[in-house]
Amino acid sequence: SPKCWQELHSCGIHTAIFFPALLRRLHLRINYRNHRKIVVIDGAVGYVGGFNIGKEYIGLDDRFGYWRDTHLRIEGAAAAGLALRFILDWNYAARENLFDGDGAGKYLREPEETVGSSQVQIISSGPDSKLQNIRNNYLRLISKAEKSIYIQTPYFIPDDAVFHALIMAAYSGVEVNIMIPCKPDHPFVYWATYSYIGDMVMAGANCYTYNNGFLHAKGLIVDDQVYCYGTANMDIRSFRLNFEVNAVVYDEKEAEKMVDSFHN
Repeated sequence: SPKCWQELHSCGIHTAIFFPALLRRLHLRINYRNHRKIVVIDGAVGYVGGFNIGKEYIGLDDRFGYWRDTHLRIEGAAAAGLALRFILDWNYAARENLFDGDGAGKYLREPEETVGSSQVQIISSGPDSKLQNIRNNYLRLISKAEKSIYIQTPYFIPDDAVFHALIMAAYSGVEVNIMIPCKPDHPFVYWATYSYIGDMVMAGANCYTYNNGFLHAKGLIVDDQVYCYGTANMDIRSFRLNFEVNAVVYDEKEAEKMVDSFHN
């Protein structure tokens, strides 16, 4: 409500709306949504994943009950990649160029020391780019899988290339595991998900429903060596029509933790 925004502004908090009111009234926000969820603190700590800011994301919405999600906390140089993505989005939404003067220096800070040993890649995609970077990364990881693939997604409606890559992986003896929610938040999308899941079961994939609440995690783990989690669902809308951001982590120990989380 306007009162909420006024309260934020009175506290010195800057706000920007990705789509102006006219476009919202025309319902164009159905497509071309900024679906990214980014927090960066002091240019040194970044958060990215499935959590929005809302009561359902901490299990306080009676409609969904317990909410299962995955969010990454990233420290060090990779946090600058998230900060850069935020700055570019802010420049568009607020019409304020944070790169002017020393503005970007407040957000893009070089870490004073090495925080960890994981190799982290921040990738983003959206309808403003000719390349579907996140979708292409999913396709690359799936095609290189030799032992196992784990997928968590609330919506499973891949495009033909990703779908057939998963089918071929399953037929080739790669253990393909896909987890979706046990309940829909969008019924038509949910039944479309079940249609694709049926084909994956026929190809030999292990497909699961998460039965303890609503599953909102969005991620892919390959060969217990690399994982990609972020805001992008495994569906065509996230591939082409939404603005998304993911983190790819190349670390065997961390990937094994994510596999354990998948099973537990």
